[in-house]
Amino acid sequence: MKEGAPAITTDGRGLRVAVIAASWHERVMDGLLDGARRGLADAGVTDVDVVRVPGTFELPVACAALVERYDALVALGVVIRGGTPHFEYVCQAATSGITDVSVRAATPIGFGVLTCDDEAQALDRAGLPGSAEDKGHEAASAAVATVVALRAVATP
Repeated sequence: MKEGAPAITTDGRGLRVAVIAASWHERVMDGLLDGARRGLADAGVTDVDVVRVPGTFELPVACAALVERYDALVALGVVIRGGTPHFEYVCQAATSGITDVSVRAATPIGFGVLTCDDEAQALDRAGLPGSAEDKGHEAASAAVATVVALRAVATP
């Protein structure tokens, strides 16, 4: 939902960020990844590594393996509801796992995991031409803004 979303503009120059992106739903993921790259570029972040994993379920372990090497991470994935409980399991595992990594490491992780009822919803949030939202950009911007905010209160 775009209404009520904050306009985030942050100076992230000098930050090191990794974007971990799932591979399922290639068109949606390409849009999310492009959006994250744009968001990081808009914040002045130039030290960016991209790591691709098979699916959304693999995002938490990749975040855990990389979190100590970066100032922030951006996790991108998409899960589209099907006719089995698989959707709920993967969404819950990804959300809990990414949150756990972020909190334990005290490192911001931009959450760019789409959990949609159908492909049309995912495409509308993927930051593609004609999309209503750009969740990759939003996730990257949020991660950078959180690093900057935490550093501001940590520095006397």
